[in-house]
Amino acid sequence: MIKYLLASFFILFFTACSNKNLSVENRIQNANNFAKQNNLEVKIISSSYFNHYIIEDKNLSCKQANIYIEGDGLAWLNKTTVSSNPTPINQNFLELLKDDKSCKIYIARPCQYINSNSCSVEYWTNKRFSKEVISSFDEVLNILKDKKSIEKFNLIGFSGGGAVVALLASKRDDIENLVTIAGNLDTQKWTKLHNISPLEGSLNPSEMTSSLELTKQFHLIGNSDEIVPKEIFFSYYNKFYNKKNISYKIVNASHNCCFNEEFKIILDKIK
Repeated sequence: MIKYLLASFFILFFTACSNKNLSVENRIQNANNFAKQNNLEVKIISSSYFNHYIIEDKNLSCKQANIYIEGDGLAWLNKTTVSSNPTPINQNFLELLKDDKSCKIYIARPCQYINSNSCSVEYWTNKRFSKEVISSFDEVLNILKDKKSIEKFNLIGFSGGGAVVALLASKRDDIENLVTIAGNLDTQKWTKLHNISPLEGSLNPSEMTSSLELTKQFHLIGNSDEIVPKEIFFSYYNKFYNKKNISYKIVNASHNCCFNEEFKIILDKIK
């Protein structure tokens, strides 16, 4: 049974978004319009677990691809009410694709933009980083790799997507770079910091650091981020014995704004 996460920061997160009243249909249409306006293509890739909404370059053909994995989206309506649909209410993370001139693929989280038979609220609450969720992304990467002859991936994750990319990188040998933006990289520390229920059924990236020692990493942390404050990153960072492959920067940003300029610098580094 879902343990309701009672914390005021959910209110801060959702009231900060001016589009919070958009219907699911409008949110989907906005993402589809973004793809069309930027000469990108919408596709659906199905794994053994979930269907995933994908936005990618048309006629994609490249040896290395930048994979963008979305945040938790509209997981909660308020501090006591779970959302019936986690599709994101804004396009802040999608907007980063505009500055990326490399091969790029955006992958939504399970149950965002499209339904699956497996969809239930636990997959955007306590089991958002479960084994089946990570396995689903792992399978999607394998499908993309086979269909498009991709050899290496740069994984880029926002917020909860940061946890997903770290967990993925810990189990794959084809990850060239790991990038997080306001990433939730220690979920146990995160729940304790906000005094909320543990994410039972989820994996924790900070417990996988021994498998990430050799992975080149770039992390952006917002100095005024109240959702995933810098303490979360440093709890993850301090668990590494060897930190030489980890770069990070604390920038003048909140959780949802404004990482664009610093992200452009990272894009140049991971070409």
